[in-house]
Amino acid sequence: MAEIFCIANQKGGVGKTTTTVNLAAGLAKLGQRVLLVDLDPQGNATMGSGIDKRELVASVYDVLLENEGVADAAVHSPKAGYHVLGANRELAGAEVELVEVERRERRLAAALAEVKDNYDFVLIDCPPALSMLTLNGLCSAHGVIVPMQCEYFALEGLTDLVNTIKQVHGNLNRSLKLIGLLRVMYDPRITLQQQVSEQLKAHFGDKVFDSVIPRNVRLAEAPSYGLPGVVFDPSAKGSKAFVAFAQEMVDRVQRGQV
Repeated sequence: MAEIFCIANQKGGVGKTTTTVNLAAGLAKLGQRVLLVDLDPQGNATMGSGIDKRELVASVYDVLLENEGVADAAVHSPKAGYHVLGANRELAGAEVELVEVERRERRLAAALAEVKDNYDFVLIDCPPALSMLTLNGLCSAHGVIVPMQCEYFALEGLTDLVNTIKQVHGNLNRSLKLIGLLRVMYDPRITLQQQVSEQLKAHFGDKVFDSVIPRNVRLAEAPSYGLPGVVFDPSAKGSKAFVAFAQEMVDRVQRGQV
């Protein structure tokens, strides 16, 4: 049965999509069966996985409206090595269309339940806001992975996200929990980042992943080639860090720590 994780942060520009596509590629390199679900209407995770969002025959939009199943809508990315349930501009309309339908926050959960035995990991890339799309992701997942920069504003946003996770856990999805915090775009030469990193470890303990993703230009360049950094330049420091993070995730699952 698949482990389903949301990659979420209510703050924009913190590397959610970069984390999602590179974790997916890292897990695929380790022989895991992976489905990436793109819940952002911008479709960046779709494009970053080597799938042209403009050519999608079916997307996560169709799945949420129950016009297609995940098995039919998902496509394999030969470049990235995993399956993608892609998104495009149509998804922006789903917010409005889902308002009056039944079980609107559980549409994705119901769809993923049908393919849970086909994958080892399902990674959901959420938009940077607590919208109906994000709520669908949170109601589908076993846990939340939070990529964050080691900056004080990021700490403030983290408090809001933890409260959101608690509310969804209490009211909609009893399985949902915070899996861990992933430090991204990290530069150990900056004293402030070191200080915030230590604060995170002091407050959240083993909820802070051992893996740290450094600031790396090759990871930033990779999306323009339609590839995860792990595939685009496997030798880059950032790519190696994501493969190490993928291994840490596999190890945590095997030890029952998620």
